[in-house]
Amino acid sequence: MPDLPAILARGPWSVDEVQATWRPDPYEPRPDQTAAADAAIAALRDRGSPSHDGVAARLVSHEVTTDGRLELELQPLRWALRLVDGDAADSLSALCVVRDSDGRWLAGRRAPWLASWAGYWALGAGGAVDPDESPVQTLTRELAEEWSVTADRVTGEVLIALPQRMTMFVGQAWLAPGAIVTPDHEHDAFAWWPADPADWPADAHPQLRLMAALLTAPR
Repeated sequence: MPDLPAILARGPWSVDEVQATWRPDPYEPRPDQTAAADAAIAALRDRGSPSHDGVAARLVSHEVTTDGRLELELQPLRWALRLVDGDAADSLSALCVVRDSDGRWLAGRRAPWLASWAGYWALGAGGAVDPDESPVQTLTRELAEEWSVTADRVTGEVLIALPQRMTMFVGQAWLAPGAIVTPDHEHDAFAWWPADPADWPADAHPQLRLMAALLTAPR
């Protein structure tokens, strides 16, 4: 990855230590942002990808309190703005990295019709933060929707800013021994990658290796 993400806040945080407050006023995009979002949605339709345009979250501000809690101020915005090349308007996504009881990493190959990372392997589950939702709730919702499994424990790990003005809340979900995952239609294959990222497949995307290094780095 040529441009490294910027770390805005570092956990870990328990589920109760992440608090989200929603502003009532939606984000008003510039005309050029609206036009670019319209074009991106049209391009998805042209290649047969469902265009689930709707309302998602934008990160307005964040603060780590003196007692270690992460407080987020969020704002509704149009989902398709996250697709605007180079300017995602600070759209907020959540990524739930999934580990089994042996420390292995759940990897899923994303279906070719998806809006992002189509055909690539990705870690765990992820997606947009829904209105009035905390990104911690997004982690568990996406895990249930994409893999039909419930985590034994979940932690928030890091809030990062990506170069395209996308913000990502990353958490880890640990599964109980014997837990079974069932992929949804957004994945056409899945695998459990070794606990040591050095043993991952050679074609594992560099961004995934960077994410693993971030999550396993000493605090």
